[in-house]
Amino acid sequence: MDNNATNRPPWRRLKLAATAGLALISLWIITGEIPRVVSDHGLWDFGAFVASGHAAAAGLDPYGIYPPLTPHVVFPGFESWNPNLNPPISALLFQTFGLLEPVQSLRIWWMISIASYIAAVALLLRRYSGGLELPLLAIWAFALAGFWDTLYLGQIYMPFVLIAVVAWLSLEKDDGVLAGIMIGLLISMKPNFAVWPVLLFLAGHRVTGLVSVATAAVIATIPLVAFGPQIYVDWLRLVASDGDRAVFLTNASFAGLAARAGVPAAGTVLAALLLLGLAWWAFLRRPLVVAVSGFALLASLLASPLGWIHYTLFLLPVLLHHWQRPWAWLAAAALAIPVPVILGYFGASRLNQLTAGSIYAWALVLMLIGLITAELKQQTAPAQEAFLR
Repeated sequence: MDNNATNRPPWRRLKLAATAGLALISLWIITGEIPRVVSDHGLWDFGAFVASGHAAAAGLDPYGIYPPLTPHVVFPGFESWNPNLNPPISALLFQTFGLLEPVQSLRIWWMISIASYIAAVALLLRRYSGGLELPLLAIWAFALAGFWDTLYLGQIYMPFVLIAVVAWLSLEKDDGVLAGIMIGLLISMKPNFAVWPVLLFLAGHRVTGLVSVATAAVIATIPLVAFGPQIYVDWLRLVASDGDRAVFLTNASFAGLAARAGVPAAGTVLAALLLLGLAWWAFLRRPLVVAVSGFALLASLLASPLGWIHYTLFLLPVLLHHWQRPWAWLAAAALAIPVPVILGYFGASRLNQLTAGSIYAWALVLMLIGLITAELKQQTAPAQEAFLR
């Protein structure tokens, strides 16, 4: 759909109506998620982080399993321990989680997480929204499944969402150095986002790519000095042995879809094709920085072995940038479906798990199709204008 069409009053009213409907559904979701998250449900992943910090401080393996702090997940047909999977720098961060009693430490981390998310949403809405649409989009942003499940599990994503948003907005302002530092901080804790600086570099935005890699490399040396090289061996061994969790329903990557379809190797093939295709496109086409960043963030989830629902919070800039397109509304609605609804498909037939149980993954596939379509229209527009002249 061309930009002129999206600026016409009937289309603006349709977009506002869709946003209002999504906000109403989001209010209902929020009222159900609050009691689930504030209930006494244990430490979950935060317990694994506390255990990892305790182990690192005691000279033990921060990637080991330490009951009862390390959570044990059991669903029909699925069972797994959830140790810390974050890179070695996390062993230093997580030592601070053990300075207080774990429940108190979790509450403080919740406050840090919520404050970070509020800041990220505010920055994006200031950039991409206004008028009545702004509060409606804010309601939706705080209904996302990734937001509530991050709090429920005591996960660490939200400060890094803020870092990613700052990087995105800095790229829009052509501040490649600040963007590079932010992206480097991001990939030092979430390495799957290394797709971002690589695509930026291939697309000609080389300062940002180089600064990102340099920042991440400097941070990576800190645990080498603090713990020695063995900590990287332990981390890589754990990551390599963690493939069984790909089938978990909140994994929205190609690997998750393929595992639930019973053809896990297909996930690797699809991920490789996506990354190679994007690398070719970025190098040959030299697209705009926002287009590169949108594909990079999405590919960081789809091509990752584990693209948890929590990672979809990093797609907020992509969705809001493309909010004029209906596929963004559909993906936004799917990503707000509460996690307990999706987990209810454990034990269901393979077909049900692959369809309704994989709705998060299909939302990302829809976004990929939408981004490809938008990019093709962007590339063909100059040729059409030249022809008309």
